[in-house]
Amino acid sequence: MHKVFIIEDDTIIGDMLSMYLSEEGYAVQRTESGREALAILEHYNPDIVLLDIVLPDVSGIQLCGELRKRSTVPILVISMKTDVMDRVNALHAGADDYLCKPFSMRELSAKIAAMIRRTYYNRQMRALEPENVPAVSRIFLNFDKRSLYVNGQQVDTTFSEFEIMKLFIANPGKVYSREELINAVRGFDSFVNDRAIDVHIGNLRKKIEEDSKQPKYIKTVWGVGYKFMNI
Repeated sequence: MHKVFIIEDDTIIGDMLSMYLSEEGYAVQRTESGREALAILEHYNPDIVLLDIVLPDVSGIQLCGELRKRSTVPILVISMKTDVMDRVNALHAGADDYLCKPFSMRELSAKIAAMIRRTYYNRQMRALEPENVPAVSRIFLNFDKRSLYVNGQQVDTTFSEFEIMKLFIANPGKVYSREELINAVRGFDSFVNDRAIDVHIGNLRKKIEEDSKQPKYIKTVWGVGYKFMNI
């Protein structure tokens, strides 16, 4: 049984989410407190986190960043805020996807299933992959730990960032459109826009490039998308 951790201070919405997801077959843990969420995460080990970024005790964006520092668990932000910058800030903080309230429960369920499916698919594929997959002289992925290493040092990545790097490293030199990257990361049943992909690429460049403003590895192909150079 997959585990969902809900961080939502609105009692009505929180109860509704808990009831619906429980009926869908998930084990559900919920808290209304951002500070309590960090303590719960230490022992609950969820398969996905649903995070409201408007919380009474802490900034949801800051909490998202703290959750990401402690875990690579997929994070789905649910929020009344619909501004593009709110989405961008959440992605910068480590969120994997963003869903605006009000939303369809069927859409929520599809997003959760897609994100968990992707995670467990990767776990099943570990046995078919070597533990360390070299990509370039200074960059490689560890599939067992779902970790990115740069110059021998582990670099934390979000769920989506790891998926993008895995795709790039498997196909060096291939040009990917933003739409292709969206489909590879999310699947066809989960929405994310071009801007989100650009944010993930920007974050990856900061993590693997010596100078993110003059990238050597993740190149922009103007008018098309991005490609990874196997230097």
